[in-house]
Amino acid sequence: MSLRTFILAAVAAIPTAAAGQAYPSKPIRFVAAFPAGGPSDIVSRAIAKRMAEVMGQPVVVENRTGAGGNIGAEFVAKAPPDGYTVLLGGSYVTIAPSLYRKLAFDPVKDFAPIGLIVSNQYVLVVHPSVPAKSVKDLIRVAKAQGGKLNYGSAGIGSPPHLAGELFKTMAGVSAAHVPYKGATPALIDLMGGHIDFYFGGVSGALPHIKSEKVRALGVTSLKRSSQLPQVPTIAEAALPGYDIATWFGLLAPAGTPKDVVGRLNGVITGIVNEPEMKAYLVGQGVDPVTNTPEQFAVFIQGEIPKFAKIIKAAGIQPE
Repeated sequence: MSLRTFILAAVAAIPTAAAGQAYPSKPIRFVAAFPAGGPSDIVSRAIAKRMAEVMGQPVVVENRTGAGGNIGAEFVAKAPPDGYTVLLGGSYVTIAPSLYRKLAFDPVKDFAPIGLIVSNQYVLVVHPSVPAKSVKDLIRVAKAQGGKLNYGSAGIGSPPHLAGELFKTMAGVSAAHVPYKGATPALIDLMGGHIDFYFGGVSGALPHIKSEKVRALGVTSLKRSSQLPQVPTIAEAALPGYDIATWFGLLAPAGTPKDVVGRLNGVITGIVNEPEMKAYLVGQGVDPVTNTPEQFAVFIQGEIPKFAKIIKAAGIQPE
């Protein structure tokens, strides 16, 4: 064999060798679309740490924040579809089409769903001065006061805001919405008596419920919270069918090879079902849940019209 023939054969073999490398063969970038310290970041770092241990490659969490999660989502949607950039997607991805006229990604077409990781519910809490010890009481008080009550949320278009608007629609009551830049300031103002009620994360509200600085009336999903088992769901307490639960799951760019998606799904399913990880996630106020990529795709498609209906009924205008 001549030197030229040898070189040509060697060059031709490079793509084959690269294609044959086992996935993953280099570090994985794990994008969290919200700031450090929040639920998205906490879940991202816990899952990424175990992914690195299981997969034998670094899994680096990168916080790309802003625009209600849209910046991080857009970044991943436009990343190479090779399995080395993934997103901790969440309900924000399926709410966005109803909130933004110009969206730089399509939640169905631009992502390859990998699998769910957790679901998250919220708790309806009131200031102790509000004469309501049940959801029915709050509805009665709201009707009697003719729209004088107000409620806080973590921001316009956030899941807690939508929880409040769905509550108003189903209960037939009026209450002014007071948006805050995050959950913490809303909770502080609730404890200070500046707002009457609030929909917030269970883990954030729990210490204040225990100290009786706020009173819990109901949780927003169809299932009671493992951290607040004595608190009924809003659906069972007063409004049958009421259901607001959010989620976090892993998404890759559309076009990511099916074998890579399958590998990632197997890894996160195994991790989420580990007893230690389950206990940790529950302690953070979220419920571990897994499914297949196909089930996750159907789930995402169903979430978009669900939130669109709430947003339309509430008259929230897209930006």
